[in-house]
Amino acid sequence: MKSKKKASKRRTASRANHATLTDRAYSELEEIIVTLQIPPGTVLSERTLMQRLKIGRTPTREALQRLAHDGLVVIIPRRGIMVSEINLQKQFRLLEVRREIERLMARLAAERANDEERKEFAELAKNMLKAAKSADDMEFMRLDQRFNSLIADAAHNEFARRSIGLMNATSRRFWYQHYQQVADLPLAATLHAEVAKAISERNSKAAADASDRLIDYIEDFARKTLDA
Repeated sequence: MKSKKKASKRRTASRANHATLTDRAYSELEEIIVTLQIPPGTVLSERTLMQRLKIGRTPTREALQRLAHDGLVVIIPRRGIMVSEINLQKQFRLLEVRREIERLMARLAAERANDEERKEFAELAKNMLKAAKSADDMEFMRLDQRFNSLIADAAHNEFARRSIGLMNATSRRFWYQHYQQVADLPLAATLHAEVAKAISERNSKAAADASDRLIDYIEDFARKTLDA
């Protein structure tokens, strides 16, 4: 009986470790693709990625499946993995949907976030402004990713979470591609901070309004890329 329990614990620990490796592979690959360290159109192999990440085949393959689901890579049979191209018209269509979902999620998060989540929203607001002030674009990108994830958690709506999950990485990559030419990093940080602050204060109307102002800015940013 004891041996069976020990075997069960080993299997559970193995699955947990495997999940951790997959999450790590996904997180690292997502960041290097979103920040254009691997440019759009690049064809990669699993072996190359395994060597870069120092992670085994199965976690790397599972991470790539998640990235394909997010639209960041295209898996081509017998050829490899290609980093997907960035398309401006798709970005505008994405923003049409993103506005409605993000407004809903901001409102729900303000209503449903627990005390620990509210505290983290308040801290995120401060750190985003700090990153913008120091022009630390990578830190801002990481904070933005956490901001998106925290809203999805705090809204406590799995359907909204799944929908927005398909958009966040694509939106962040588009922003990173063009932010040096047309973005106003302090303004972007301020608008994010306003959403976070409203959620931390349980003000659902202010959170929804701040979310709309943020999307207004992102739409304006996307239009400016045409001129740039």
